[in-house]
Amino acid sequence: MTSQSSGRHSALLIGILAFGCALFAASSVSAAPAAKRPFRADDIFRMEGVGDPRVSPDGQWVAYLVTTSDRAADEVQNSIWLVSWDGKQHLQLVKPSASVGSPHWTPDGRSIAYLGKSAGDARHQVMLVDRRGGRPRALTHLDHAIDNYSFSPDGRHVALVLDSDSDAPADPKLADAPRPIVIDSLYFKEDVTGYIGRGQKSQLYLYDIGSGKLERLSNDAQYNDTMPAWSPDSAQLAFVHTHERGEDPDGMMDIDAIDARAGAVARRLVRVHNPNFQHLTWSPDGKSVAYLQGREAKYYIYLHDELALVPTDGGAPRALTAALDRAVYSYQFAADGESMTLVIEDTESQYPARLKLADGVIERLIAQPLVVTGQSTAAGHFAMVLSDATTAAEVYAFESGALRKLTHHGEKLMDEIELGASEDFSFKVSDGTEIHGMLVKPPGYVEGRKYPTILWIHGGPDLQDEHSLDFNFSYQLLRHQIAANGYVVVGINYRGSSGRGFDFANAIFADWGHKEVEDLLTGIDAVIARGVADPERLGIGGWSYGGILTDYTIVKDGRFKAALSGAGTGNMIGSYGTDQYVLWYNAELGPPWKNPELWMRVSYPLFHADHIHTPTMFMGGDRDFNVPIAGGEQMYVALKTLGVPAELVVYPDQHHEIERPSLYLDRLERTAAWFGKYLQPAN
Repeated sequence: MTSQSSGRHSALLIGILAFGCALFAASSVSAAPAAKRPFRADDIFRMEGVGDPRVSPDGQWVAYLVTTSDRAADEVQNSIWLVSWDGKQHLQLVKPSASVGSPHWTPDGRSIAYLGKSAGDARHQVMLVDRRGGRPRALTHLDHAIDNYSFSPDGRHVALVLDSDSDAPADPKLADAPRPIVIDSLYFKEDVTGYIGRGQKSQLYLYDIGSGKLERLSNDAQYNDTMPAWSPDSAQLAFVHTHERGEDPDGMMDIDAIDARAGAVARRLVRVHNPNFQHLTWSPDGKSVAYLQGREAKYYIYLHDELALVPTDGGAPRALTAALDRAVYSYQFAADGESMTLVIEDTESQYPARLKLADGVIERLIAQPLVVTGQSTAAGHFAMVLSDATTAAEVYAFESGALRKLTHHGEKLMDEIELGASEDFSFKVSDGTEIHGMLVKPPGYVEGRKYPTILWIHGGPDLQDEHSLDFNFSYQLLRHQIAANGYVVVGINYRGSSGRGFDFANAIFADWGHKEVEDLLTGIDAVIARGVADPERLGIGGWSYGGILTDYTIVKDGRFKAALSGAGTGNMIGSYGTDQYVLWYNAELGPPWKNPELWMRVSYPLFHADHIHTPTMFMGGDRDFNVPIAGGEQMYVALKTLGVPAELVVYPDQHHEIERPSLYLDRLERTAAWFGKYLQPAN
């Protein structure tokens, strides 16, 4: 399933910090460049993922995160780096740690703030480090967990989102003792977070930097208040207000505003259908707040978030991108308030654009296919993190209509590795719909030779295969890692995928496992017809909704010699009330007792498991609340009962994404071994 909204958007962050210089021969003549090699599984320990760019208030620096994997500690770690706007100075401000995240500049531009732990801290605090370097120090010293924070523009206060639990025992000696989790909400569990008890709320607090005084700003402890955004004059905050910890049972959320003082009463600005991503930002004149709005609740999984403005003194909201028919991600006002920069998802890409507020005209800023995963503007400077099909994600400056590369974290490893060629293709299915796909060929591919081929299916369904090689996004990278073992890897952006507009995504509404399977099988037929794929050596696999579609597909078609279903399920009835999607299910399918035939239809892999003859490996984390591993266990037991070769791999203490580096490495190696056993790739 998708991992977006209310913590549903998580991605495996992998790599390890590595530096090096080019090697030269001792003589005056440079040595011949070393031959490149394919990816190896343990290259994950050398990958450096780049993300979360933040331009300094004066525009002269960009702070960003570098995400790596530490083999000895067996954990994913973040460090904070600075690069000067001219690209000549590079400084690691904060050393790699599993606790580091959420970097922001202080309003005066002198320091970087982030969430982290100092020595002896049990909980994250807001930390500060001078931009010139030095030892970080804790700004806050709180007992509550900090979910989020935001500095007021005048630098006097920090708005904090703190976890509270009114059911916790008053005696601190009993705080860690086991106790029952009392639940009274419909949205009561979430991957990584776990079960959400009755008293667990997200509360908004105001922290005075000068005095250290902490006051609760939320005026009702029975509600959840999150995502604070300051007005330009530091007098008000906009925030998201809900009854449930996630969206409310009707699939909506309030966006409120409140004066930045204890005892103030919030006022509703607008109530909107819950989008997949929410972000609030004030216009420079303080007269409006920009936000995202989804369509009605039953459509929210089919990613289509639209940008809108609501006046802060009352009045009707104004849609800004309703005619775009594409999802909007990151966005920020220009200093003059006349335009906004934003990131738009389109076919196999996420491109930066400029929106003129006066007439709604949207200008695409970069024509080539690429994927922008973060952007930031300040003092007339515009920075972004982006990658394409052959270049790892880095920080770039965008000026005078051109990109200028500022960082080079991925270059040393990529200089050693030979990537297989990527190629777009398209085909039409039975009703005439055009479907897009992407091929990744193995290194050393020989034209005219037929290769063992793996159909690797993206998750979501509201995601897509795209032109990206981001070390922070393992899904696209995984295609190259599979291809390095001698396979052609096929990705299909089946109906239900994002990037092609609302109607394309919504085509599978309440009809899962039908049109997607037709698209996948027709795509494999097209690759076979091109003489690329060996029809006798086909494999299939995927993770999350990709694992679910694997189960659907091997019921319908027996041509695949091996399958891998990761974090999937073949029994949607069994998912009702056991995963985190009950609000979506109720809105789209209706409760099972109202539509039992529909629920049986979308659960056909388990109830028609006797049609499966493909050897299948099932994988998942034992703490996955997104798609609980019970779904894979049921399919595993069904195949074992039927005598079909099957294996079940359970990753301990892992959620929907396998984040522990040693276990992710195991996942890569087992994937290669499983397909190798049945497809016997030529080396």
